[in-house]
Amino acid sequence: MRSVRLHPPGGIDALTADEIEVPQPGPGEALVRVHAAAITRDELDWPTDRLPAIVSYELSGVVEEVVGDVGDLAIGDDVFALTPFDRDGVAAEHAVVPAALLAPKPRGLSAVESAALPLAGLTAWQGLFVHGELQGNQRVLILGATGGVGHLATQLAKWRGAHVIGAASSGAAEFARELGAEQVLDPTAPFVGSIEPVDLVFDTMGGDAFARSADVLREGGRLVAVAEEPPQEIAERVHATYFVVEPDREQLVELARLANDGILRPAIDSVFPLEDARAAFDRVISTGKRGKVVIEVDHA
Repeated sequence: MRSVRLHPPGGIDALTADEIEVPQPGPGEALVRVHAAAITRDELDWPTDRLPAIVSYELSGVVEEVVGDVGDLAIGDDVFALTPFDRDGVAAEHAVVPAALLAPKPRGLSAVESAALPLAGLTAWQGLFVHGELQGNQRVLILGATGGVGHLATQLAKWRGAHVIGAASSGAAEFARELGAEQVLDPTAPFVGSIEPVDLVFDTMGGDAFARSADVLREGGRLVAVAEEPPQEIAERVHATYFVVEPDREQLVELARLANDGILRPAIDSVFPLEDARAAFDRVISTGKRGKVVIEVDHA
């Protein structure tokens, strides 16, 4: 099968399109024919201890084979998933995935859109609702409100009924409002004095804006970050959490339901064929993106 693998010493120049054997599923696993695989900015740094490794950890596709007890999963099911980070990725014509992580593909989304949803959508869900404990009557400041994670977090927070304030560049301000932000801030401008205190800051940017955001938290508020760990000074004075997203089928089912209802839609920046993986990763690290970069493996 065709695949995209990262070879030593790593980095974009070490990506190659390789012909390798189709993997064989074991007990509790499924073999998925991959239609699309989305990529993430920092992921080439993740598998450095097990190269060569197939890249990408989020897919949409169709089940071709199952082994053992896989619940109600069946051959022919259209599925999507975030796969574990400690094994080979899914930018290939076939991928073996733990069956417990596969969720029914959203009916209202294309294969490319479905592949773009798992990592960013789960990160947004877990940041807002698991770690952030966001409620419908609360105020949330989302840093990077139009980014890969942020544009989904903005939609989810609006759906939950929160008052959403987005930090986004001037060129993306209108997009932030379309997503559901009721107020949009320039991330380089002062936050204090521009908005009333918030119950939750969800940071997807890091940097100076992240450091300043703690000053607009109300007493007892929460700061949740995915871009970088909170500095010691911030961690000592506010409730601050840094987390790494975890695969979760039940949460994917919820995200798919919202997508089917027209409430949630991932933005697609660009789509590349499997053979152009280097160009896809060049795009991932470039500025000015709006949405996810996706590798289309097989037209579905």
